[in-house]
Amino acid sequence: MGFILAIDQGTTGTTAVLINDSNFKFVDKVNKEFPQIFPQPGQVEHNLNDIWDTVQETVKALLKKNHLKGKDLSAIGITNQRETTCAFSKAGEPLANAIVWQDRRTFDFCQSIKAKESEVQELTGLPIDPYFSGTKMRWLLKNNKQVKSAVIKDDLRLGTIDTFLLYKLSGHKAFATESSNASRTLLMNLSSGKWDESLTKLFEVDPKFLPEIKDSFGFFGETSGLSFLPDGIPISGILGDQQSALFGQAGYSKGDIKCTYGTGAFMLLNTGRDIKRSQNGLLSTVAYQKDGNLTYALEGSCYIAGAAVQWLRDNCFFFKDSPEIETLASKITNLDEMKNILFLPFFTGIGSPHWKAEATGALIGLTRDTSQNHISRACLEGIALSINDLINAMKKDTGLAICELKVDGGAVANNLLMNIQASLSKLNIIRPKVIETTAYGAALAAAIGVGKVSFNEIDKLWVEDKVFESAGFDDDYFNLKKHQWSKAIKALY
Repeated sequence: MGFILAIDQGTTGTTAVLINDSNFKFVDKVNKEFPQIFPQPGQVEHNLNDIWDTVQETVKALLKKNHLKGKDLSAIGITNQRETTCAFSKAGEPLANAIVWQDRRTFDFCQSIKAKESEVQELTGLPIDPYFSGTKMRWLLKNNKQVKSAVIKDDLRLGTIDTFLLYKLSGHKAFATESSNASRTLLMNLSSGKWDESLTKLFEVDPKFLPEIKDSFGFFGETSGLSFLPDGIPISGILGDQQSALFGQAGYSKGDIKCTYGTGAFMLLNTGRDIKRSQNGLLSTVAYQKDGNLTYALEGSCYIAGAAVQWLRDNCFFFKDSPEIETLASKITNLDEMKNILFLPFFTGIGSPHWKAEATGALIGLTRDTSQNHISRACLEGIALSINDLINAMKKDTGLAICELKVDGGAVANNLLMNIQASLSKLNIIRPKVIETTAYGAALAAAIGVGKVSFNEIDKLWVEDKVFESAGFDDDYFNLKKHQWSKAIKALY
């Protein structure tokens, strides 16, 4: 019996996960958070050495906890925060802090090229927004001294987190990415799956500094020269975190849909071989690439979901552990007390479907008797209202009724949030047994990459845990909330 290691490198921490490679059951996980760096308002960075340290620490702790050695691993899969941008040397040394997907420092540049948005959107499926990696790469090339020096010395590697981790794991031998990550850069042609010359010129990124784009499943490289793993373990599957979650939810067929409740919230609908062009503020993106063929998805992105709960925990000190928000919010039994309270969790702008990069968070409708309980409930409602906007945009773009939604991510353990979402959006919310579907998807991708499982076996591995039904209770209350939400967004932003 062997095991597949999935490395889930997320926005607030890294999770190492073990999957049994014979029955594909979830075995165990270890998570470690790392510091968030906020140099200025609107700027968010990560220290790449902090990220690499958490990879080493979680993998070592996971193996030790389960009395395993590196030789027990048959393959490694990687999934990652997607648009976060790295610059490092050929020796694998960071040249700058990573610029995180939430970072808004390139707002002015994006505004300056808005006239080209329709052209860029046709090529990439994406709007021109600070969210995406190409704008961040340009900023590093223009503003960071070490990056500028590396350009002169021809000692620069640019990429997303998957590329950095692959490079480090392979002993600096494999410099590659895959299509689901590359499609988030504003530099890849969505139709061809290749770096696009007109886009690299627009964002002033020399393609010689960019990684090779490969299939999502297959041989990327193997471990080499590491202190915590032996040489020769194949790295055989890579997917961006949201595409990996879709895959982990057995969403490999056209029409499959899921929403991940993590730091942000992200909804993906598999559109098969068709690039679906949104008319309602959604993104066209790559779901995965297999045997050179691209499968696409329609995506809605909320920048803040679980991060709003973290804000109440870390900045407002409402509770010590994020799951405690459910206890506070559940104390509100009379919804009349909530009728005028809205929590708008737009700390880093609004993504889909409104695309308001300049938006900030807001808490409105407070009175003298407003308590932590009310604000906690409003926070959960704000997350659900943001996701409801994505659901409505999906319905408009596809014409589908969307009566049920598969969900995953840490926040879906919150039963109250799931009940609010079901009632607010009038659909059934389906939670799987394994809510770590991002890591699970990466493990499945790695298993496919080494031939241990096939596509047509994946849906047999998915197991339902609980269905939160849209019971139709409190319709008047939730209709009022949706009206207040739309009105507030129009008025404030």
